[in-house]
Amino acid sequence: MIDTHFEPGLLGKTCWLELASGERISLPTERWRATADPGDELLLRSCTGPTLDIGCGPGRLTAALAERGVLALGTDVSAVAVRLTIEAGAPAIRRDVFDQQPGEGRWRHTLLADGNIGIGGHPVRLLRRVRELLCAGGTALVEVDPPGTGLRRGQVRLSTSDTPGGRWFDWAWLGADAIPATAELAGLTPGWLREAGDRWFTELIKR
Repeated sequence: MIDTHFEPGLLGKTCWLELASGERISLPTERWRATADPGDELLLRSCTGPTLDIGCGPGRLTAALAERGVLALGTDVSAVAVRLTIEAGAPAIRRDVFDQQPGEGRWRHTLLADGNIGIGGHPVRLLRRVRELLCAGGTALVEVDPPGTGLRRGQVRLSTSDTPGGRWFDWAWLGADAIPATAELAGLTPGWLREAGDRWFTELIKR
Protein backbone atom coordinates (compact mmCIF):
# COMPACT_ATOMS: atom_id res chain seq x y z
CA MET A 1 0.00 0.00 0.00
CA ILE A 2 1.03 3.66 -0.08
CA ASP A 3 3.50 3.14 2.70
CA THR A 4 4.66 6.71 3.28
CA HIS A 5 1.18 8.22 3.30
CA PHE A 6 -1.02 5.78 5.18
CA GLU A 7 -3.75 7.28 7.33
CA PRO A 8 -6.64 5.54 9.09
CA GLY A 9 -9.08 7.78 7.25
CA LEU A 10 -8.17 6.12 3.94
CA LEU A 11 -9.97 2.93 4.91
CA GLY A 12 -13.51 2.82 3.59
CA LYS A 13 -13.07 5.88 1.36
CA THR A 14 -12.65 6.34 -2.36
CA CYS A 15 -8.94 7.12 -2.76
CA TRP A 16 -6.65 7.67 -5.69
CA LEU A 17 -3.18 8.77 -6.70
CA GLU A 18 -3.23 11.88 -8.83
CA LEU A 19 -0.43 12.44 -11.35
CA ALA A 20 0.76 15.83 -12.53
CA SER A 21 -0.91 15.05 -15.87
CA GLY A 22 -4.25 14.85 -14.10
CA GLU A 23 -4.46 11.06 -14.46
CA ARG A 24 -6.02 9.31 -11.48
CA ILE A 25 -5.12 5.81 -10.29
CA SER A 26 -7.65 4.28 -7.92
CA LEU A 27 -6.36 2.66 -4.73
CA PRO A 28 -7.90 -0.64 -3.54
CA THR A 29 -8.38 0.47 0.06
CA GLU A 30 -11.07 -2.14 0.66
CA ARG A 31 -8.47 -4.88 0.08
CA TRP A 32 -6.05 -3.51 2.64
CA ARG A 33 -8.10 -4.96 5.52
CA ALA A 34 -10.01 -7.70 3.71
CA THR A 35 -9.47 -11.45 3.93
CA ALA A 36 -6.86 -12.91 1.61
CA ASP A 37 -7.77 -12.97 -2.08
CA PRO A 38 -6.05 -15.27 -4.65
CA GLY A 39 -3.21 -12.80 -5.11
CA ASP A 40 -2.59 -12.59 -1.38
CA GLU A 41 -2.70 -16.39 -1.16
CA LEU A 42 0.03 -16.67 -3.78
CA LEU A 43 2.26 -14.40 -1.72
CA LEU A 44 1.45 -16.16 1.55
CA ARG A 45 2.15 -19.64 0.14
CA SER A 46 5.49 -18.41 -1.17
CA CYS A 47 6.67 -17.34 2.30
CA THR A 48 8.30 -20.44 3.80
CA GLY A 49 10.57 -18.74 6.31
CA PRO A 50 11.21 -15.45 8.11
CA THR A 51 9.50 -12.67 6.16
CA LEU A 52 9.78 -8.88 6.31
CA ASP A 53 6.62 -7.15 5.08
CA ILE A 54 7.78 -3.77 3.77
CA GLY A 55 5.13 -1.06 3.88
CA CYS A 56 2.85 -3.41 5.81
CA GLY A 57 -0.03 -0.95 6.14
CA PRO A 58 -2.73 -2.32 8.48
CA GLY A 59 -0.93 -5.65 8.46
CA ARG A 60 -3.22 -8.12 6.72
CA LEU A 61 -0.32 -10.08 5.19
CA THR A 62 1.89 -9.92 8.28
CA ALA A 63 -0.98 -11.12 10.46
CA ALA A 64 -1.93 -13.89 8.02
CA LEU A 65 1.64 -15.19 8.06
CA ALA A 66 1.75 -15.10 11.85
CA GLU A 67 -1.49 -17.09 11.97
CA ARG A 68 0.12 -19.70 9.72
CA GLY A 69 3.12 -20.03 12.00
CA VAL A 70 5.55 -18.14 9.75
CA LEU A 71 7.89 -15.72 11.50
CA ALA A 72 6.96 -12.32 10.08
CA LEU A 73 7.57 -8.67 10.88
CA GLY A 74 5.77 -5.67 9.45
CA THR A 75 7.62 -2.42 8.89
CA ASP A 76 6.04 0.90 7.96
CA VAL A 77 6.79 4.59 8.44
CA SER A 78 3.23 5.20 9.63
CA ALA A 79 2.58 4.93 13.36
CA VAL A 80 -1.08 4.22 12.60
CA ALA A 81 -0.18 1.34 10.27
CA VAL A 82 2.11 -0.17 12.91
CA ARG A 83 -0.60 0.10 15.56
CA LEU A 84 -3.18 -1.56 13.31
CA THR A 85 -0.78 -4.40 12.49
CA ILE A 86 -0.11 -5.04 16.17
CA GLU A 87 -3.85 -4.94 16.87
CA ALA A 88 -4.27 -7.55 14.13
CA GLY A 89 -1.99 -9.85 16.11
CA ALA A 90 1.35 -9.44 14.35
CA PRO A 91 4.61 -7.71 15.31
CA ALA A 92 5.49 -4.48 13.54
CA ILE A 93 7.94 -1.62 13.86
CA ARG A 94 7.91 1.96 12.66
CA ARG A 95 10.87 2.18 10.33
CA ASP A 96 11.80 3.50 6.89
CA VAL A 97 12.99 0.65 4.66
CA PHE A 98 16.23 2.53 3.99
CA ASP A 99 17.01 2.74 7.71
CA GLN A 100 18.56 -0.09 9.73
CA GLN A 101 16.19 -3.06 9.99
CA PRO A 102 16.16 -6.01 12.41
CA GLY A 103 17.79 -9.12 10.98
CA GLU A 104 19.57 -7.43 8.09
CA GLY A 105 20.91 -10.04 5.69
CA ARG A 106 18.97 -12.87 7.35
CA TRP A 107 15.43 -12.58 5.97
CA ARG A 108 14.27 -15.48 3.83
CA HIS A 109 11.63 -13.35 2.11
CA THR A 110 10.58 -9.75 1.75
CA LEU A 111 7.15 -8.60 0.61
CA LEU A 112 6.49 -5.58 -1.59
CA ALA A 113 2.75 -5.89 -2.13
CA ASP A 114 0.00 -3.40 -3.03
CA GLY A 115 2.22 -1.29 -5.25
CA ASN A 116 5.01 -0.81 -2.71
CA ILE A 117 7.61 -1.38 -5.42
CA GLY A 118 6.92 2.32 -6.03
CA ILE A 119 8.34 3.45 -2.67
CA GLY A 120 10.81 6.27 -3.22
CA GLY A 121 10.14 6.47 -6.95
CA HIS A 122 13.17 4.34 -7.87
CA PRO A 123 12.60 0.54 -8.06
CA VAL A 124 16.26 -0.29 -8.68
CA ARG A 125 17.37 1.59 -5.57
CA LEU A 126 14.60 -0.02 -3.53
CA LEU A 127 15.42 -3.53 -4.74
CA ARG A 128 19.13 -3.00 -4.04
CA ARG A 129 18.12 -2.18 -0.48
CA VAL A 130 15.89 -5.25 -0.35
CA ARG A 131 18.82 -7.36 -1.52
CA GLU A 132 20.78 -6.21 1.52
CA LEU A 133 17.99 -7.43 3.78
CA LEU A 134 17.80 -10.93 2.28
CA CYS A 135 19.91 -13.97 3.09
CA ALA A 136 21.69 -15.85 0.28
CA GLY A 137 19.00 -17.55 -1.79
CA GLY A 138 16.32 -15.33 -0.26
CA THR A 139 13.51 -13.93 -2.37
CA ALA A 140 11.77 -10.63 -2.85
CA LEU A 141 8.09 -11.23 -3.58
CA VAL A 142 6.87 -8.23 -5.52
CA GLU A 143 3.50 -7.17 -6.87
CA VAL A 144 3.91 -5.57 -10.28
CA ASP A 145 1.77 -4.07 -13.01
CA PRO A 146 0.62 -6.17 -16.00
CA PRO A 147 2.92 -6.88 -18.95
CA GLY A 148 3.25 -4.07 -21.45
CA THR A 149 3.22 -1.22 -18.93
CA GLY A 150 7.00 -0.90 -18.52
CA LEU A 151 8.64 1.25 -15.86
CA ARG A 152 7.11 4.62 -15.03
CA ARG A 153 8.31 7.16 -12.51
CA GLY A 154 6.84 10.46 -11.45
CA GLN A 155 5.37 12.59 -8.75
CA VAL A 156 1.93 11.85 -7.36
CA ARG A 157 -0.28 13.06 -4.58
CA LEU A 158 -2.88 11.24 -2.55
CA SER A 159 -6.48 12.35 -2.75
CA THR A 160 -9.68 11.05 -1.22
CA SER A 161 -13.34 11.73 -1.88
CA ASP A 162 -13.37 14.43 0.80
CA THR A 163 -9.70 15.51 0.95
CA PRO A 164 -8.40 16.27 -2.54
CA GLY A 165 -4.80 17.17 -3.25
CA GLY A 166 -2.28 16.13 -0.63
CA ARG A 167 1.43 16.86 -0.91
CA TRP A 168 3.42 15.60 -3.91
CA PHE A 169 5.86 12.71 -3.55
CA ASP A 170 7.94 10.43 -5.79
CA TRP A 171 6.43 7.13 -6.89
CA ALA A 172 6.98 4.44 -9.53
CA TRP A 173 5.18 1.62 -11.32
CA LEU A 174 6.95 -1.52 -12.52
CA GLY A 175 5.36 -3.59 -15.26
CA ALA A 176 6.04 -7.30 -15.67
CA ASP A 177 7.90 -6.62 -18.92
CA ALA A 178 10.39 -4.37 -17.10
CA ILE A 179 11.31 -6.97 -14.47
CA PRO A 180 14.39 -8.54 -16.15
CA ALA A 181 16.24 -5.26 -16.70
CA THR A 182 15.28 -3.87 -13.29
CA ALA A 183 16.27 -7.05 -11.47
CA GLU A 184 19.63 -7.19 -13.23
CA LEU A 185 20.47 -3.63 -12.20
CA ALA A 186 19.50 -4.48 -8.61
CA GLY A 187 21.62 -7.64 -8.49
CA LEU A 188 18.65 -10.02 -8.32
CA THR A 189 17.63 -12.93 -10.53
CA PRO A 190 14.05 -13.20 -11.80
CA GLY A 191 12.22 -16.35 -10.73
CA TRP A 192 8.57 -17.03 -11.42
CA LEU A 193 6.09 -14.51 -12.81
CA ARG A 194 2.42 -15.26 -12.18
CA GLU A 195 -1.05 -13.77 -12.38
CA ALA A 196 -3.52 -14.42 -9.57
CA GLY A 197 -6.84 -12.72 -8.96
CA ASP A 198 -6.23 -10.17 -11.74
CA ARG A 199 -2.97 -9.14 -10.06
CA TRP A 200 0.61 -9.82 -11.18
CA PHE A 201 3.49 -10.99 -8.99
CA THR A 202 7.13 -11.93 -9.39
CA GLU A 203 9.83 -13.63 -7.38
CA LEU A 204 13.31 -12.05 -7.43
CA ILE A 205 16.13 -14.18 -6.01
CA LYS A 206 19.33 -13.15 -4.27
CA ARG A 207 22.08 -15.41 -5.56
